[in-house]
Amino acid sequence: MKFVDEAYIDISAGDGGAGCVSFRHEKYKEFGGPNGGDGGRGGHVFAVADPNLNTLVDFRFSRRHDAKRGQHGMGSDMFGAAGDDITLKMPVGTIISDAETGEVLYELLTPGEVITIAKGGDGGFGNMRFKSAINRAPRQKTPGWPGEKKNLKLELKVLADVGLLGLPNAGKSTLISAISNARPRIADYPFTTLHPNLGVVRVGMEQSFVVADLPGLIEGASDGAGLGHLFLRHLQRTRLLLHVVDMALFDDGADPVAGAKAIIKELKKYDKALFDKPRWLVLNKLDMVPADERPARVADFVKRLKFKGPVFEISALNREGCETLVKTVYKHIKAEQTAENTPAEVDPRFLPDVSN
Repeated sequence: MKFVDEAYIDISAGDGGAGCVSFRHEKYKEFGGPNGGDGGRGGHVFAVADPNLNTLVDFRFSRRHDAKRGQHGMGSDMFGAAGDDITLKMPVGTIISDAETGEVLYELLTPGEVITIAKGGDGGFGNMRFKSAINRAPRQKTPGWPGEKKNLKLELKVLADVGLLGLPNAGKSTLISAISNARPRIADYPFTTLHPNLGVVRVGMEQSFVVADLPGLIEGASDGAGLGHLFLRHLQRTRLLLHVVDMALFDDGADPVAGAKAIIKELKKYDKALFDKPRWLVLNKLDMVPADERPARVADFVKRLKFKGPVFEISALNREGCETLVKTVYKHIKAEQTAENTPAEVDPRFLPDVSN
């Protein structure tokens, strides 16, 4: 299935049905009085977060979505039926915004979450609503109210705890396949990964986290070069970034330090908040580096990059060092989740006085 993380749709809730002007006609009853019913409500448009979906491709080919209008009121005190609602299934992590102003209207962050994105119009009043002591035969009625119409932009940001970033062919796809249940395409040419891949990493029976593998970044990505810039948004909801570096590039005459600095620069240009996220260094493909040269090569790389955070030495191909990386990542994520769920301490000066 083609991965689509952006789509535009036009939605229209149903208009309300019109009220009815009618009078009771019964044998031997000359003045039966008004009995025109109200119109029915127009159909609403709902959006539901479906955990079984991971792309917006359905909305790329089906742009218009209209709910049914309400039925008109009828005589004999009969109200019109409400119009049928429609429910649009969207992936968890979808952001719904106004296509013209860019204002974010809703976010679907919880599986099964249901929101109303367009309300149907109320039905109009029939003439029985206008009956009074001084107006016993009203002929007034009101039309139904129009339903909401919106032009919306749908944007998907995947919900992952950890995001992998790095140059093309740094080994990100091999790493995610080594530590999770994801099976991305792996080959020895650049831009093998053409769309984000999500994998669940199992640490224990009830211990896991989600990792996202994105297309490789190149210099100028924030300005549109390469493929990675299309998917940088998916890193914005992660708790931790793993910067994967191909340490075998030294043998090819390239300098991994220059590539790593270019990635960091692109992150900062794209989004300062993304640049400020916790970022760890994962030095990959060390199985291709002679054992006696590894310590000096790693030390030289970290020194020239001036990196101050945690550094992990791994080989995703033979899973060397991956277990330590996974356990450390899980501890970090668990600690952040615990901190988020811990209520902040309240200054005693602001607590209510219950001494009385």
